[in-house]
Amino acid sequence: MLKIAFTVFTGLVGAALLHLIIILALPHFTGLDAYTGVLAKGDLNSFHGVGKRPDGSGLSDGDPFLQSSVCAFDIEDEPVRLLASGDVPFWSLAIYDSSSNEVFSMNDRTSVDGTMDVLVASPVALTTLRKALPESLSQSILVEMPRAEGYVVLRTLSPRKSLQDGAQAFLAGATCDAFAIGSPGNPTD
Repeated sequence: MLKIAFTVFTGLVGAALLHLIIILALPHFTGLDAYTGVLAKGDLNSFHGVGKRPDGSGLSDGDPFLQSSVCAFDIEDEPVRLLASGDVPFWSLAIYDSSSNEVFSMNDRTSVDGTMDVLVASPVALTTLRKALPESLSQSILVEMPRAEGYVVLRTLSPRKSLQDGAQAFLAGATCDAFAIGSPGNPTD
C-alpha cells in the first residue's frame, strides 16, 4: 500500500512540475513573448509608439494616463545610447533582455536634471569605455547588459489633455542610437 501511495504522489508531483515548465516555456515557443512583440513594431535602434489597443505586434498600453514607446536593440557590435529630454511631469525607463528580465530601470527623479542619458553596452565594451571615457558620456548612466539583445520601454505621464502634446513630443524626440566606440566623435584613445 505504501508503494502505491508513493507512486501516486511521485506521479502528481511530476505532473505538476511538467505543467509548470510548459507554462513558463510557452512564450518562447509560440513567439508571443514581449521581445518578439517589440521586434514586430519595427526596426532596431528606433523608438516605436505603443497604442492603447493591441496591434499586429500584440503590444498595448492600457493605462489612460501613460504613453509608451519601445525600442529593440542589439549591442553585440556596438553599444546603444538612449537620449530624451522635455518638459513632462514624469517619465520612466526600463531595460529588459530578450527573455524579458529587467536589467535596469530609472525615472526622471533619479536622472541628471530630468534628462534621460543612458548608454547600454556589453561588459567588454563598458570596460573599453571606462578606460578612456569620452567627454560626451560624462553625465551618462552606463548600464551593463549580460546579453546582446534586449529592448527598452519608455513611459511618460500625461494625466491631463493639456499635457498630452508634451508627452508625445518627449517620446517622439527620444533616440535609441548605436554608439560607436573610438569614432572621431567618440574618442577612446
